[in-house]
Amino acid sequence: MNGAFLNALAILLGGLAGLVWRASLPARAQLFLRAGLGAATMITGICLVAGNWGGSFLLALKRLLITFLAVVFGYWLGKLLRLQDASNQLGRFAGQRLNDARIHPPGQPLTGLAACFILLGAAPLGWLGAVEEGFTGGIYLFAIKALMDALAMMGFVRLFGWVAALSAFPIFALFGAVTLLCQHMAAPYCLARHMADSVNSATGLVACAVSLVIFEVRRVELTSFLPAVVVAPLLEWLWR
Repeated sequence: MNGAFLNALAILLGGLAGLVWRASLPARAQLFLRAGLGAATMITGICLVAGNWGGSFLLALKRLLITFLAVVFGYWLGKLLRLQDASNQLGRFAGQRLNDARIHPPGQPLTGLAACFILLGAAPLGWLGAVEEGFTGGIYLFAIKALMDALAMMGFVRLFGWVAALSAFPIFALFGAVTLLCQHMAAPYCLARHMADSVNSATGLVACAVSLVIFEVRRVELTSFLPAVVVAPLLEWLWR
């Protein structure tokens, strides 16, 4: 659970930095960080996709087609399950708590703790990071999320106080549990049936979609794409 631990540690350090350093980051620094985080997410996603293109050209083409189909069908499954609607409702609830704290500071500490957990726990990058670590052992997506969460927590603790940083512990429990589930149950099952590559490719392609949101290229219903990592191995099995 190295990725979940890194994410939690970054939240705590970001909270500490926000309490000590009260000034906001300059606009130029924010743009630079956003560009760097977007590029890192895009590169990591491409590596996850391209890392499974070994073998013949036809095999690589087959895996690429399965990946795209998994993302398409996964998106429509996510729409059917109304995952994005649920995420939006949680986001609106947490966002309202943040707005209340800005208008009438300081915010209630426990309310801030809950709002921070919702905002940081609902981020699709965390779920993708848990899948990446569970299947490959890599923590690249978690590292990107860790930096983003640290920056966000610098602002949260100024609204709600140091208690907001304690959201690191339920975040660690949530993503640590998902990572262990992938590592000890999903990954062995998929590896034994030669379906793990499709999961990694789908994870990478959804991560590329996350980078579009970071770059602010366009709005994407990211949560609706998450079922793609479940659909991908199913399509791999059906193709045989």
